[in-house]
Amino acid sequence: MLDWETLERECLSCCKCGLCQTRHHVVFGVGPRDADVMFIGEGPGEQEDLQGEPFVGPAGKLLDDMLSIIDLSRENCYIANIVKCRPPRNRDPLETEQEACISYLRNQVALIQPKIIVCLGRVAAMKLLDSGFRITREHGIWTEKNGVWMMATFHPSALLRDVSKRPEAFDDLMSLREKIQQIHARI
Repeated sequence: MLDWETLERECLSCCKCGLCQTRHHVVFGVGPRDADVMFIGEGPGEQEDLQGEPFVGPAGKLLDDMLSIIDLSRENCYIANIVKCRPPRNRDPLETEQEACISYLRNQVALIQPKIIVCLGRVAAMKLLDSGFRITREHGIWTEKNGVWMMATFHPSALLRDVSKRPEAFDDLMSLREKIQQIHARI
């Protein structure tokens, strides 16, 4: 396992897949490096690529609003992605791109040691929870893996496209708040 400085330096200079050829910035992650809660999306979009920070476009604004509902913010949770460079036209990252990048995310998780991981969207859930994950059927369901509670919910960009999923996402947020309270009660 690499320390934070080495990990970030290696990630910022990564050329393991073709995404490095079109990126403006590597989007490493943001938040406290000892956060109890970690959110993981699929990959940076256009604004994230331009600014070098995850979830800063319209989906990021919605994510911030969602977090505020349950008293979370970028100051008390860590936000990262499966891939650290933007896929062209915001397409889903290819399996080869995910595999090229996943060691960076695994190292981040090992360093942070979160108690809860929330997968934002289908791609992250399929990579981290189950390759056959169905977001419309399995969102909000908790599972424990290696001592970490994990759940998936709809990606904020999906909620921007389909507002009818927002009540279900709200229920997932309430479940997350409850899980955080349970974990803090045990500490």
